[in-house]
Amino acid sequence: MVSPALPTIANEFNIKSDIEQYLVMSIFLLAYALGPFVLAPLSEIRGRVGVLQSANLLYLIFNTVCGFSHSKQQMLAFRFLSGLGASAPQAIGGGVLHDCWRADERGTATAIYSVAPFLGPAVAPIVYVLALGVLDRLNGRRSGPNLGLSLSPRNLRPKNPGCPKKKLQRQTGNQCLRTEYENPDRTLGDVIRTNFIRPFRMLFTEPAIQAVALYRAYQYGLMYLVLASFPMVWEGVYGEGKGTGSLNYISLGVGFIIGLQFCGRVLDKVYKAQKRHYNHPGRPEFRIPLMIPGGLLVPIGLFLYGWSAQYKTHWIVPNIGAAIFAVGLIVCFQCCQTFVVDAYGRYAASATGVAAFLRTLAGFAFPLFAQSLYKSLGQGWGNSLLGFVSLGLGTVAPILLWFGGEWLRAKSPYCSV
Repeated sequence: MVSPALPTIANEFNIKSDIEQYLVMSIFLLAYALGPFVLAPLSEIRGRVGVLQSANLLYLIFNTVCGFSHSKQQMLAFRFLSGLGASAPQAIGGGVLHDCWRADERGTATAIYSVAPFLGPAVAPIVYVLALGVLDRLNGRRSGPNLGLSLSPRNLRPKNPGCPKKKLQRQTGNQCLRTEYENPDRTLGDVIRTNFIRPFRMLFTEPAIQAVALYRAYQYGLMYLVLASFPMVWEGVYGEGKGTGSLNYISLGVGFIIGLQFCGRVLDKVYKAQKRHYNHPGRPEFRIPLMIPGGLLVPIGLFLYGWSAQYKTHWIVPNIGAAIFAVGLIVCFQCCQTFVVDAYGRYAASATGVAAFLRTLAGFAFPLFAQSLYKSLGQGWGNSLLGFVSLGLGTVAPILLWFGGEWLRAKSPYCSV
């Protein structure tokens, strides 16, 4: 997350346009949106671990190379390539969640899985500014590196259909038994065509994914728009330096952690309560009720953040607004994520990758008009406009999914329930 250093990067590479300046941050997300269309189906063919570790290596290499860029063209190219590698966890994570946890355990697992992608944008600016200050002292000049830390423990391998096959072969003595993945009449071309076309078909023909993805896209775009506004608020309005201003990102991290703790404890309990109430083995729609409080917290946080910054109240007030916004954001995200994973079962990796495509495109596009929005309307009305739209979507989306989710899923050949 390079948002605190965008003015420094713009000065280093002589970037005059506001759009080009924010493109340095956003182009990472453009690649982040495209990667799942390749990585998700590849993981469903070859397994999760190899694809994930290879993509991690790609990210590590190009994120490191960003620090050695000598022009804006190089910086943009390397940021794009590092984004391709970084997209693997969001492309494959949904499949791993489905492989390793039952439906009534998946809420807690999703909460833990979700915290890193959200904490990253909150923590990274602080680390970046601190590291930049240290390198300035060591080198006597601006270094502008992109620091990437890759934590890659052994990843859980998805369910292997070959294991029960071998067990049955031993028990029955029939060595002709095979899994659905071992059809001798299916060629490599058939495998590639089926698996790599599936995400694109889902994007245009799956109304259940489209409904969830559009809502998540707006919320995710809001997050990056707020991130883009932080330097304007803390350095422009409050006159804080980069180091002090970067500490305000902690408020987003606090909000994400609170949302994580809330969802991790409550999401599965609500799911089980709905199962008992309706005497039903479980439906993806049982994830929806928590979207209502989450959808209300997002605009409340935006209103408080925007108007307190507009009138330059005590610095803690916009931070409280940002924290409330973050709580609502992660609650909505986790409800949507578990809905998609529950609904699409074995195709969860492709489904979450498709949902992430629209979401990440919004994260790419929204910061590009941040300057124009806040220059025209100011922090108060700018964030209020975003909040009113979020309030409308946060009301309509849960109602649509609760009452129409089963009908939407019935139209899909890929839904598992």
